[in-house]
Amino acid sequence: MKKMKKLAALLLALAMTLALCACGQQAGTPSAGPSDPAQTTPASDPTSEPSQGGEPAGFTTIQEGKLVMSTNAAFPPYEMTSDGEGYKGTGYEGIDVEVAGAIAEKLGLELVIDDMGFDPALLAVQEGQSDIAMAGISITEDRLKVMDFSDSYATGVQVVIVLEESPIQTLDDLDSAEMIGTQAGTTGYIYASDTPENGGYGEDHVTAYETGALAIMDLVSGKIDAVIIDNEPAKAYIAQNPGLKILEAAWVEEEYAIGFAKGNDALREAVNAAVAELKADGTFQGIVDKYIKAD
Repeated sequence: MKKMKKLAALLLALAMTLALCACGQQAGTPSAGPSDPAQTTPASDPTSEPSQGGEPAGFTTIQEGKLVMSTNAAFPPYEMTSDGEGYKGTGYEGIDVEVAGAIAEKLGLELVIDDMGFDPALLAVQEGQSDIAMAGISITEDRLKVMDFSDSYATGVQVVIVLEESPIQTLDDLDSAEMIGTQAGTTGYIYASDTPENGGYGEDHVTAYETGALAIMDLVSGKIDAVIIDNEPAKAYIAQNPGLKILEAAWVEEEYAIGFAKGNDALREAVNAAVAELKADGTFQGIVDKYIKAD
């Protein structure tokens, strides 16, 4: 079946990509590396011991005493703007926001959130304008050429949203869609806009939107036939827009990771260690449970 072949191909490609990342191989050279070391400041004394043992950190950040995170705060429940003060007065909230805040605390830093489009958020970390990028980012071969990634911290499931009365009722039916909406720069767009021979639907049948919310607006108004987006944001959009539904079964599954500038190994290793501690002491799961309720 075409869809099964498509999913198998996508998952095989993802597995190969993750294997590359796990082995520490680089798929290419960066288009823009980290900022000039002379312009960065030490985040900690290289001779000091971290809070829970191990090797000294010795990493640098672009602003003294701060951890700057570039993100696209239109991806609930991972990152979103807040109606109130948000997480610690930042004006933002979500899983990635609070995890980044907990990482910053582990590293003795203050979290600074820089909200922008998805593609600019990735470019910011590549060009040394941010220390980390978190926006439900999955690892791809092309991204490995220009960025480094942390260990995976969550699994993302992409699904398909349609109108309840849509003739598209299964993933196989998606082949007949005239136009599919995705968020620009995401793997949903990358996979869906690929050629049919590679399991996609072709660029002529896929529209890229700045945010998932804009894609949903066009779906509701009948301008497009379906939206491909991650499962948790999809649930939020369904709750806000009666008359929509999520098709059964995952369109594809992939791993989320934190993005870094190429070669920023000291900060990447420090963040990996912090995330491991947050998972071990239950902090990470507590944050997830706050935003994703059990069914």
